[in-house]
Amino acid sequence: MYNTTPQTYREATNAELKERILSAKEKLGDKLVILAHHYQRLEIVEFGDHIGDSYALSVMAAELERAETIVFCGVHFMAESADILAKPHQSVFLPNPLAGCPMADMAQIADVFSAWDDLKSFGGVEAITPISYMNSAAALKSFCGANGGLICTSSNAEKTMRWAWDRREKIFLFPDRHLGYNTARKMGFTDEDAEKYIVVWDFSKPQGGLTAEQIDRAKLILWKGHCHVHMTFKGGHAAELRQKYPDIKVLVHPECSWDVVSQADAVGSTKFIVEYCDKQPAGSVIAIGTEINLINRMAHEHPDKTILELSGMTCPVCANMYRTTLNDLAYTVENYQDMKPIRVSERIKANAKIALERMIEVTNS
Repeated sequence: MYNTTPQTYREATNAELKERILSAKEKLGDKLVILAHHYQRLEIVEFGDHIGDSYALSVMAAELERAETIVFCGVHFMAESADILAKPHQSVFLPNPLAGCPMADMAQIADVFSAWDDLKSFGGVEAITPISYMNSAAALKSFCGANGGLICTSSNAEKTMRWAWDRREKIFLFPDRHLGYNTARKMGFTDEDAEKYIVVWDFSKPQGGLTAEQIDRAKLILWKGHCHVHMTFKGGHAAELRQKYPDIKVLVHPECSWDVVSQADAVGSTKFIVEYCDKQPAGSVIAIGTEINLINRMAHEHPDKTILELSGMTCPVCANMYRTTLNDLAYTVENYQDMKPIRVSERIKANAKIALERMIEVTNS
């Protein structure tokens, strides 16, 4: 695995890199597919054969029968998910192997196993359904598959949580606490319900920092994890912008905290955000609380609308998404034969695939 592109690629101009990428795409035809996440730079999205969120792109990878080489412009857990669902003849490559996810890293498999051991005395697999957010390592997805659980995304969290509660008393959701909390509130949990039935598991403390009574009473156990990008936004930002733009629409991602989500006009996944912007009439003013590259792309694609970053004063950038450059992409499409593909071991893949396929089934039901 390399940690930088060769000097010849780093010194090439953008025009040269674009020409080389186009040439490789033409040469390989439908044997190559480039997947680009919504948070990628505009110049990377330009070359995406398919653009979407991690869930949609992972499913897409599995459906592209003729594609032998899948280049996933995203972060590591996304490429892992694509490999889990990929056909045997397909190989998945991450243009910049250093592109990880700090939130995913907050849930280390050893810590989750330790928490699960503690939770066994509260019913374990008979009473608790583990749900791993898509933004997690393959090993955690495998853990969920092995214990009757499944994966969720920001698009289908409500469906997966409803499915889980229909079968067992409690949900253990990781690594993002805010997605779980916001989804429960969307499903009807009041302030009182949330205080009584939702707890946060602090993996740095014995028994998650919770009392036996709190765990026994809980319906939703949330891992103490978060997305640092979405923590940029605060509850007061919406009010500040509404004073300046009375008709503004505030649109945020459910990884934001509840004080932000509760002030928004609309809340949804990256796909939802894209579609929402598409549907708003010309002249609309929209403030978006998510990663800056998606906000910039929406502003670029909708010059007839005023699209703003919600905080108005920061740059909520995902540095790991930003790692992937035209240099990386050009090197990958021209030299993938010499690169190490993303591979999930067969042992982990088997149960992870169960969890992902269970999610797809629940989502489509």
